[in-house]
Amino acid sequence: MIYTLIRLTYSLLFCLGLPFISIKKLIRSRKNKGYRQRVRERFGFTPFKTDESIWIHSVSMGESIAIAPLVKKLALSYPHKTFVITTMTPTGSAQVQKLYKDFGNIKHSYIPYDIPCLLKRFIKRTNPKLCIIMETEIWPNLLAQCEKHHIPSILINARLSQKSATGYAKIGFIMRHMLKQISHISAQSDDDAIRFIALGMPQDKISVDGNIKYDFPIADDLLENAQSLRQRFAKQHIWIAASTHQGEDEIILETHRKLLQTTPDALLILVPRHPERFNQVAELIKTHKFNYSYRSLDQYHHNDDVYLGDTMGEMMLLYAASDIAFVGGSFVNNGGHNMLEPAALAKPVLSGPSVFNFALVAKKLQNQHALTLVNNSDELAKQLQRLFNNPQLAASQGNAALTVFQQNKGALDKQFSIIKGFLC
Repeated sequence: MIYTLIRLTYSLLFCLGLPFISIKKLIRSRKNKGYRQRVRERFGFTPFKTDESIWIHSVSMGESIAIAPLVKKLALSYPHKTFVITTMTPTGSAQVQKLYKDFGNIKHSYIPYDIPCLLKRFIKRTNPKLCIIMETEIWPNLLAQCEKHHIPSILINARLSQKSATGYAKIGFIMRHMLKQISHISAQSDDDAIRFIALGMPQDKISVDGNIKYDFPIADDLLENAQSLRQRFAKQHIWIAASTHQGEDEIILETHRKLLQTTPDALLILVPRHPERFNQVAELIKTHKFNYSYRSLDQYHHNDDVYLGDTMGEMMLLYAASDIAFVGGSFVNNGGHNMLEPAALAKPVLSGPSVFNFALVAKKLQNQHALTLVNNSDELAKQLQRLFNNPQLAASQGNAALTVFQQNKGALDKQFSIIKGFLC
């Protein structure tokens, strides 16, 4: 009863906040028009109806890419079932539509706001028989509606940092109720499982199955295409700063300026995380007076200092064309991004200090001397110079990264087996 009242209060506050959420999305749409498109979907009006479906939620682009091998395996194994993928962001939506364009049994919609009547409408239109949630996206009303409509819910690739667990413990009464509504949690590590159990998840409903982000495939023609791109660059020293956020690009460009003083033929491949920042970063490069080209225009000039990766879905190609990888979202307090992508290509990995989203991955890479954390532009420039000056060291660190990647595969099959048990 008390939890129901708390959830009702939360729902009322969410409703009151909707005008402000809409204004925020409208402001963001000035840079990414996707935020003002398909608004009806956020109120539960899916562009399709299904007699029965499997609902899979991955909040944004990174999660959508990570879960893709599992979704494809499910779609191929159950060709007569319809899979409804929901995301929250336009970049996630674009990625989903690109990943599954050849799958007739996979549909996409934005997830409704976490308000009971909107979720009821979504459920009525899609009729999910199972809800699969990626990593940490648990919402009170989503779980409550799944329970009310007898829809089992599974949290896969689940992670819970100590910082988050401490915060959730302050609302322990609420978390206990939410976790008990989840049918099963597939945790990334023992530590994650222990934290979920401490918050109230029944021990018999949780398993430790690893991180699905170790299980992504490498395209057969990737290395060949990367080599062709490198030949166009005609540069001996290439590094990439991938998935950068606002506030990081200045640090990266300052690092590159320092690097050019000792390595004049160095090329920086700069890939902003969000498409709405592509033009902003281009202006920043221009302000710093670097010569540069756009990937989207398929152009390159031999005197370029910077190659702007302003396309979607080509991160692995750009990683493969580089010698050293810096993974962004780590100089700002964003928790970093997927270090396993460059690791899978045997690249030495550099990162800023903020890696809480990939804490266990970072620890494994550091233990094998495959990852170096840096705190500022000076330290990053120093590490780049060190690796460029010592190709054997760079190769050793890259091979160590690849070993970590290969030794931790297997989560995909384990998570597939769990889901299969709910589909029988």
